[in-house]
Amino acid sequence: MSEVYADRRTRLRERCNAGGSAAALVSRPANVCYLTGAAPQGAVLLLGATEDVLVCAEPPDTHPARTTGHDRSLPPHPGDTLAIRTLPAPGTDPAAAAAQAATRQGADSLAVEEHHLTVTRHRAIREAAPHLRLADLGGAVEQLRVVKDEEEISCLRIGAEIADQALGELLESILVGRTERHLALELERRLVDHGADGPAFPTSVATGPHAGRRGHRPTDRRVEEGDFLSVCLGATYRGYRCEIGRTFVIGTSPADWQIELYDLVFAAQRAGRESLVPGAAYRDVDRAARQVLDSAGYAQALPALTGHGVGLEIDEDPQLGPAAMGKLDACVPVTVEPGVHLPGRGGVRIDDTLVVRPEADGGPELLTITTKELLAL
Repeated sequence: MSEVYADRRTRLRERCNAGGSAAALVSRPANVCYLTGAAPQGAVLLLGATEDVLVCAEPPDTHPARTTGHDRSLPPHPGDTLAIRTLPAPGTDPAAAAAQAATRQGADSLAVEEHHLTVTRHRAIREAAPHLRLADLGGAVEQLRVVKDEEEISCLRIGAEIADQALGELLESILVGRTERHLALELERRLVDHGADGPAFPTSVATGPHAGRRGHRPTDRRVEEGDFLSVCLGATYRGYRCEIGRTFVIGTSPADWQIELYDLVFAAQRAGRESLVPGAAYRDVDRAARQVLDSAGYAQALPALTGHGVGLEIDEDPQLGPAAMGKLDACVPVTVEPGVHLPGRGGVRIDDTLVVRPEADGGPELLTITTKELLAL
């Protein structure tokens, strides 16, 4: 797979050269991993004028992650072998060492990820290479990461299968009387048991008045009969992160208001999913889902975004929101996750990870396949 990373670096180098920079310093861990397949703790990538170098805080043979060549939180792309030189820089900021290496290669300018650099690290680069002209690389790597290749999508697909399996097993267990926190921990254990590197983000389990709340952190509230139960979880597989969210009712007969609210959110989520076609504007995907809920009088209860991209990070571009600029491409994985939370009563959230595909290929590919039927557990 080394040619995959070489091609990614070539595309980034072309962007840098077009912007007038002879070299680039990539410091954001997910971006380093994307371009090299490796992410040792604290490592940076120098995209050099004559040579690309992975600069590490510790020598490769002593670094705790060197048995695999990768940070545990960002495992390798399948089949990868690192094909660029690794430069240890013990006792030195790797970014400063990379700047010095750029100078030795004859570079007079260096593009850096200003959105990721701290003031301290920026100062260290300045002191290490005072004659280098620094420019902003901006989100160039993040833009390259938006469209996934089929190997990346395969990792997301496997992660989604693991998350579906963990959720399905939980639904077969006894839920009444157990706390949100207990259920969240059990889900995360099941993810690992089924082959995940770990959870893609802190698992959210929300019951009763907490249900439907975006990003809810589990508490010691116990599941009760008649509750809405909202679950949002994701698996990380070889560094790639997916997401799934479902809402259920505890008991045998949902109340009329629960059925009505669930059907409404389901309709909104379906509208968002169906709008995922190459060329669709980000804001139009958001609008498709949002207007279903807005027209029912829930405008004030809606989240800021209908969905977002996923990959090496759980929240990537594109952002599917009312003010988002840009259009979808094929092979872009995104979430569609509308929801409504009613203070004091609870709510509904339905969340899927899908890959944008053209109609000729069957339309959007649904990765998270757990039923969206309103189940009474």
